[in-house]
Amino acid sequence: MTQLLLIGAGHAHAFVLEAFAETPDPEVTITVVSDSSLAAYSGSVPAWLAGDCSLRDTQLDVAALCQRAGATLIESPVVALDHKARQVSLANGQILTFDVASINVGSTLELPATHGDSLPYLLAMRPLSSLHHRWQALQERIQTLRGGSTQQIVSVGGGAASCETLMSVLAQLRHHRADIDWQGHLLSASPNLLGDAGWLPRQLTFRALKRAGIQVHRGRGTELVDGGVQDDQGQTLPADIVLWATGAVGHPWLSKTTLPLNEKRFIPTGRTLAVTGIPQLFAAGDCAQFNPPLPKAGVYAVRQGPVLAGNLRAACHGQPLANWQPPKRVLALIGTGDSRAIASRGQIGFAGKWVWEWKKRIDARFITRFNPPGAIKLDKHS
Repeated sequence: MTQLLLIGAGHAHAFVLEAFAETPDPEVTITVVSDSSLAAYSGSVPAWLAGDCSLRDTQLDVAALCQRAGATLIESPVVALDHKARQVSLANGQILTFDVASINVGSTLELPATHGDSLPYLLAMRPLSSLHHRWQALQERIQTLRGGSTQQIVSVGGGAASCETLMSVLAQLRHHRADIDWQGHLLSASPNLLGDAGWLPRQLTFRALKRAGIQVHRGRGTELVDGGVQDDQGQTLPADIVLWATGAVGHPWLSKTTLPLNEKRFIPTGRTLAVTGIPQLFAAGDCAQFNPPLPKAGVYAVRQGPVLAGNLRAACHGQPLANWQPPKRVLALIGTGDSRAIASRGQIGFAGKWVWEWKKRIDARFITRFNPPGAIKLDKHS
């Protein structure tokens, strides 16, 4: 028997489990290690933050996927990996061996430095798997605020996630605590929002931010100080709550492995998604560094999923691997927290309530695909 180990329950691994469920392989045993039996689907997170659906509506049932694929699920994250010995160490003390393994654990971010005693409240937007715990803690804090007060919320980062998160969070807070004056600010190191997006999507985003009453500031957020966020020019932007949505980095535990990581702890892979120089080990999604580099967005893990599934099966049988070809352009759908969304694809951009409904249908189809029939209803009242 060939031992296939899936490290993490990211989007790409959902496709792997689906493939083995549809076409079982009696010569392969599959083990999945994850910190939870439920995995967040990144596309639905903005709707959840905005209050348009429940947390459960955004989650894939990893345990059910494993059951259908005949895989064993171990709810304990990996803390160390030795690819030469082909073994991993888990937080629960277990040591697992493998013949072929794949890593799909997403990414995290570097938390800001802190200096002072009256720091703003920090909500880190990554890692996604534990965001619901941090969001719940913030909501509990919000309930203790005095009515009639003013709260400054600053989102640090100029990417789509930072913009989308701030608009979604503001919509939720303004709804639940309408007695508080919520003022939004976006601190971006880049003069252009949304990275490499075209002029029209950026303009639509600026317009949505303005409609939400959000001011955009230029500067790279570096640390939390008394009363606000300090940028790289030494200026302090007043803040009571800070949403930290800066660039992604690999998880710290990867530094304890023997993998050939880059400076951001990402795992370099070739076109087959095999780790560079390690043919029995694969990586996909945010934790992987494809060449040329790709944006850290869930859509790429989704696109990689079917090829990863085929290559893992082929690797288990010593067969040739297929190359994955990244799309030249991808569609990004950015929620604006007001039952509207922006569609961005290269230079093309459009917005409206119909885009939000379109996005919800796409997200619902993805979740329904990997969850048991009838288990999920994308309805905020469910």
